[in-house]
Order: sequence, then structure tokens, then C-alpha cells
Amino acid sequence: MAKQILSNFPKLGGLEKRLGHNFSQPELLERALTHSSFSHEVGAAEQRGVPPKDYEGLEFLGDAILSFVISEFLFQSYPSRSEGALSKIKAFLVSESHLSVISKELNLGAFSRLGHGEEKTGGRMKGGILADLFESVVAAIHLDGGMEPTRRFILEQFSSSLQSLAENGLDFWDSKSLLQETLHKKHLPKPSYRVVRELGRDHEKEFVIELYSADRFLAQARGRSKKEAQQKAAEQALVVLEAVR
Repeated sequence: MAKQILSNFPKLGGLEKRLGHNFSQPELLERALTHSSFSHEVGAAEQRGVPPKDYEGLEFLGDAILSFVISEFLFQSYPSRSEGALSKIKAFLVSESHLSVISKELNLGAFSRLGHGEEKTGGRMKGGILADLFESVVAAIHLDGGMEPTRRFILEQFSSSLQSLAENGLDFWDSKSLLQETLHKKHLPKPSYRVVRELGRDHEKEFVIELYSADRFLAQARGRSKKEAQQKAAEQALVVLEAVR
């Protein structure tokens, strides 16, 4: 069973071209693409030996490296901006919703190694997994090649967002801003947010928002404020839109 599971995944040479990095230690890239569900499943099927390592440790390292590189870039590029403004920009750039969009553009989900259960529930399209994959790949490149190729890779993948930031002079980027830009690039109507329900008492109310592009339903989300619900709906819509090529 384990051999059958392992044979279901594509070779990684094509992904290396997408990443712009040829791994001298390809096992690092394999680990970066391995979800814990796959590792547990293979280990159970083999009943002995050591199952393949999953990406959780790499994700931890990649998150730290990514935060440093983006912080460094923003500090050097916008020296007159306040700490608060830079923190808000960075928070969006390294957010799950933004990383999942970049991960989708790299097609990391197609190369990921998932257990059958995670596969059946659409794991390759889940925003959290896509973001984790990107952070893990960042760590794998760093461990394989060092800081400079890692910095080049990150800034290349963020180039579109960083260019838009420079052109628009945004003080704060968020999922709603990115969604509007994504819809514009796809020649689709602007987003429309509609409050469809209000739940709970006044002091603990939650708002349910539905998001549309013209008459096309994109997402539904809830939050403790209308703004929070809109942000969450925009995050979901970005994943949906990036899944449609």
C-alpha cells in the first residue's frame, strides 16, 4: 500500500523550475510538500521503519525567515513609515490568504503529498495548507542553498504585491484590497458585500456576510463586526478565484 501511495505523486523537476532553485538535497523539497496526514498514513501502512517526515518543522522555520525578509524589505524601502504602518503591511503580506494565493500560483497543491482523508476533503485547495506549503518551501530552499537564494525566491514571488504597494502608496493592505485587484485583473465586476444575518445579542453580536461579484456568489463568512466578516469572506473568495484559471 505504501508503494502505491508514494507512486501517486508527480516528479519534482517541474516544480524546481517553477521555484527557480535546483535542490542539491531533494529530500528537503519532498519533506516540504509532505502533510502530516500522508506521513501518518504511510507509517501505518508500512507498520515498521521510519515514515517520511512532514513539513511542520519546516513551516515553523519558513514562517520566521519569511517574516524577516519581508520586514527587512519594508524597512529598507519605506524608511519614513511608522512602525505601526509597516507592521500592518507586513501582516497582510505574510497572511494566510496572501500566501495561499502565491502558493496556488506556484501550483504547490498539485505537488503536495496528502493522506487519503485530507485528499477527499479538498486538502489541495485549503488556504491553510497552501500557506503552510509555501512557508515550508521557503525553509527548504534556505536549508539547501542559504539566505541569498531564499531572499531572491521570496522577493520574486512577492514582486507583484510589492510593486502594487509601491505604485498605490497603500498605508494598509488587506484581503479586500487584494480581492478587488484580483477581480480587476480577471475582468470581473467589483465585489459586493451583503449582510444576510445578524446573530446574538447586541453586546455579542455576529454578522453573516455574503460576497458577490455582480450576481456571482463567491463566499460567506461571519465575524464580530461587519469589517471582520468582510475580511474573512474576501479571504475565502481569493482562494476560490485562484482555483479558476
